[in-house]
Amino acid sequence: MSINIGIIGLAQSGKTTVFNALTGGKADTALHRAEALAPNIGMAHVPEPRLKLLDAIFHPAKTVYSEVKYVDIGASVKTLAKDKGLGGQLLNQLSTMDTLICVVRAFKDESIPHPNGSIDIKRDIEALNLELIFSDLTIMERRLERLEGSLKAAKPGERAPFLQEKEILLKMKGEMEKDKPIRTLPLDPTAARLISNYQFLTAKPLLIVVSIDESQLSKAAAMEEAMNKQFTTAGCRVVVLCGKLEMELAQLDENAAKEFRKDYGLTETGLEHVVRTSYELSNLITFFTAASNEVRAWPIKMNTTAVKAAGKIHTDFEKGFIRAETIHIDELVKTGSIAEARKKGLLRLEGKDYIVQDGDVITFLFNV
Repeated sequence: MSINIGIIGLAQSGKTTVFNALTGGKADTALHRAEALAPNIGMAHVPEPRLKLLDAIFHPAKTVYSEVKYVDIGASVKTLAKDKGLGGQLLNQLSTMDTLICVVRAFKDESIPHPNGSIDIKRDIEALNLELIFSDLTIMERRLERLEGSLKAAKPGERAPFLQEKEILLKMKGEMEKDKPIRTLPLDPTAARLISNYQFLTAKPLLIVVSIDESQLSKAAAMEEAMNKQFTTAGCRVVVLCGKLEMELAQLDENAAKEFRKDYGLTETGLEHVVRTSYELSNLITFFTAASNEVRAWPIKMNTTAVKAAGKIHTDFEKGFIRAETIHIDELVKTGSIAEARKKGLLRLEGKDYIVQDGDVITFLFNV
């Protein structure tokens, strides 16, 4: 199972450099065409040190990490200049993403002029947010027009669902016209289900990646803290990343890269920082399975029940769910084996409604 994250930004913001840093890819960063550029697509393992602990216990033939699919969207997201939303191809690419990364430029490079003539982080963040809101409003207005047609054609007994949808969309539209993204709006379950059908961009978690240069590394932590105070809202966070340095380090072997990071005072990789924050934004946790000589990490949403978690592995597991034999990884590591944990009564038998916790190691029992 992979998580899909789309990388967007203004032209020459360093988004392809960030893409290479996260995926270890070698996409051409010199291409700055604004239109009709095919997206770069790359996969990355989700860093998960706890899998090594499980490897030491189970000695599996295969260890499977969760994956992130990063898509460096081919076209530039422009500031609002014309009375239209995002283009069709760009919008289609973005709508399939689980999370969006918005790359904003803080680095200075005279050989790569900023399209707006100067470095201004706040201006660029606000411009990109407005573009996403504007695109969602365009989709919303088109849907409202179609609803009017449906209401005219509907019989009296068929009008209720159309009227309910219209009311929800109009209420959301009024808030968005005040520059409020959907992710910040309080939505009841009915409204939340409705908007999930549309894949609105401002409903998706947004991670703002501020791309700096090496001269700014000593101030990166303070910069990140200050910008999070300014721009953090529901479903939106900021990380500061030296994209060019991380891209170069991603091409080195693990030990060499670790030594260079020590020299720069970096305690984690750019990938680790971005993925950890993305998981927090998306309310994702990880549970583990150890079966058939394979140890595997599974990402799921917080508050997922055991039966739904079983369905992430295979639909048969969900259909024929009997119970989940569960132990937290911390307890398993202390005991050293499933057999010892069973002797000490630490294995729990949980039912369908058990809420899976981060770090649970689960064996699903089922019958189909």
